Amino acid sequence: MKIVVIGGGPGGYVAALKAAILGADVTVVEKGKVGGTCLNVGCIPTKALIASSEALEIINKANKYGFNIEGEVKTDFDAIMNRKQKVVTQLVKGVEFLFESKGVKLVRGCAKLVSKNQIEVSKEDGNKEIIEADKIILATGSVPVVPRLFPYDGKKVITSDEVLSLEKIPQSMIIVGGGPIGCEIGQFFNTLGTKVQIVEMVDHLIPFEDEDVAKQLQRSFKKNKIKFNVKNGIAKVDIKDDKVQAVLQSGKELEAEIMLVCVGRRAYTEGLGLEELGIETERGRVIVNEKMETSIEGIYAIGDIVNSPALAHVGSKEGTVAVENALGKNKKMDYKAVPRCVFTDPEVASVGITEKEAKEQGIEYKIGKFDFRGLGKAKAMDKIEGFVKVVADMQGKIIGAVIIGAHATDLLGEFTLAVHLGLTTEQVGDVIHPHPTLSEAVMEAVHDVEKQSVHSV
Repeated sequence: MKIVVIGGGPGGYVAALKAAILGADVTVVEKGKVGGTCLNVGCIPTKALIASSEALEIINKANKYGFNIEGEVKTDFDAIMNRKQKVVTQLVKGVEFLFESKGVKLVRGCAKLVSKNQIEVSKEDGNKEIIEADKIILATGSVPVVPRLFPYDGKKVITSDEVLSLEKIPQSMIIVGGGPIGCEIGQFFNTLGTKVQIVEMVDHLIPFEDEDVAKQLQRSFKKNKIKFNVKNGIAKVDIKDDKVQAVLQSGKELEAEIMLVCVGRRAYTEGLGLEELGIETERGRVIVNEKMETSIEGIYAIGDIVNSPALAHVGSKEGTVAVENALGKNKKMDYKAVPRCVFTDPEVASVGITEKEAKEQGIEYKIGKFDFRGLGKAKAMDKIEGFVKVVADMQGKIIGAVIIGAHATDLLGEFTLAVHLGLTTEQVGDVIHPHPTLSEAVMEAVHDVEKQSVHSV
């Protein structure tokens, strides 16, 4: 079985490796670097930068832990960016090594569908190659959206693609969009001394998350002098005297050295030949069934080009589902338990439905909650900010959960498993959780659903 995967991002490369493991003859067509947005200009580089800002935070409060660091702590931005790039480069090479070790062929160039079994690849040298395939998986990803209102030039008005390659720390920055990208990048540069102002149209930051969590994050931002304007939008943007000047819908005026626009991403399907082949789309995204198959039999689509949560781990899972179906199995994609992570400080992590969504869907529910300040481990770490919140139906089944606090993204796995398997608060609460750990907050929050937490006030 010959399978061609178009796109080498977290959806595409996982699909390719899975297909190779299952015995297929696999080719990946990629015009840029393998790893896609996530590895090259997304998840991984931002986490590398955040690791540097976290190190600076620890240094700045070293006296709390019994260390007296004398003298000024100097930031070497070049070193920070070089470290980030080194991490990215190592991981890109790692994916390429996995391709080689598992027999996945990598073809460089831009792909276009010629038929349901043929792909035309245009290479940098101008040559073209036709690749035959029994099955095709489309995984071409997405690119940042920049509305016409913004005079995007890649220098003063930039996207997440350019912000990760800045050559110096900007003195000031306006961030349009208070979602995960805006909050993560904003907090990173604020730690390095940039004056940050975030503009978000919804009435709170991280608009798709629990409102209690958003309020907690906003308190943290205020404490760290990160300014934000919620329930507001951009009315006008100009670049004058080497500054970006913005007028908000409220009439408020902002000025900064740089403006970062992160208001969403759109599917990247230009030149792919979808219309010519008759592959159905809706609002720019490819329509697929629960097996990830498009309207053309034998052609599958995954990741940011389909109408599903635009998350790397979702694309990876869709890739494995598509491959297994392409090879004759009967797998269905299930989005019931998709973990969502925001790598701010404190971190935010959630799965399932929020309390607000439960209300909107008319679901009768119960809430359990536990603050990290009640944990010995959190106090020992000096990380008492945040809480765990559980949403359960009236039979006790866990249907959603959110964590804000230290290592929230690492702690979420237990709740993701619970939502996926349909576990109850009693089942999760019966598990012995190690002491002293932050995971005890999960146990206590689950117990609190039935008001059985021994440590809740």
